[in-house]
Amino acid sequence: MIIVYGLANLLQSVAATRTTLRHTFDPGLLLRLAGHRSYLLGIGCQVIGFALAFLARRDLPLFLVQASVAAGLGVTALLGVLVLKWRLPAAEVLLLVLLLVGITALVLAARPAPSRQLGPAAVVGLVVVLGVIGGLGFFAVRLHGAPGSVALGALAGLAFSAAAVAARPLASVHSLDAFLGDPLLYLLIAHSVVGQLLLGLAMQRGSTTAAVAAMDAAGAVPAAIVGLLLLGDRIWPGREWLATAGFLITLIAVLGLTRYAEPQHQHPVLPGQRKEGPLVIAFGRGRAPY
Repeated sequence: MIIVYGLANLLQSVAATRTTLRHTFDPGLLLRLAGHRSYLLGIGCQVIGFALAFLARRDLPLFLVQASVAAGLGVTALLGVLVLKWRLPAAEVLLLVLLLVGITALVLAARPAPSRQLGPAAVVGLVVVLGVIGGLGFFAVRLHGAPGSVALGALAGLAFSAAAVAARPLASVHSLDAFLGDPLLYLLIAHSVVGQLLLGLAMQRGSTTAAVAAMDAAGAVPAAIVGLLLLGDRIWPGREWLATAGFLITLIAVLGLTRYAEPQHQHPVLPGQRKEGPLVIAFGRGRAPY
């Protein structure tokens, strides 16, 4: 799951940077992105990763699965260096190592257990969250550069977090009829589509690493809290400190990556649209002006 999610992030980033930059919450972006082979390959990888994550959520707590999804960021950065010749600052490399340490601690602390089922109130809550995320997306799409990457990436993370909450109890359904008739399935799909759109918009605005790190940070905390409070997620006795430390280390690492990630690409603009100025990639001291 970690490997294919990391590859999906990279492939979708390549397609997003080759697509005209949008400043509106336009669902048509997904259709334009679908015209790029790299994006379709990225979606294929993401579907595989989603299926593996779905199966993992059947028995593993959300704080582990969602944090493991964040580890795909390390694979994205490594592939970017090897394939696209990205240059990562030393601080970003250190944060990626820190991310690995946090994930390892969570693996050692997580106790497998089946999920509890969500009640009608929780299902309604997921519907409300979907509307709130979509509404905030209309405003966040007006942001440019790194702030736009972080804001839209964070909203994408919230959408994917809600999808993970829906997936955890859904993965325990054994009957096909019950699976297809469960409203959680359609909420899972809706949140995933909205998250995908927001992530595509985020990747257009500057740093792939910032967009994905913001997504992972915003997606990990709500799912972990809901999992522990409502879904019966468990920690091995005596390892609560390890779970807490691992989660905090992981969160600090992904938040730190949003601070140190540098813009990595440029985008075409629509005819008649004002270009915001040259995007200069700066490494070492200072930030990239845009």
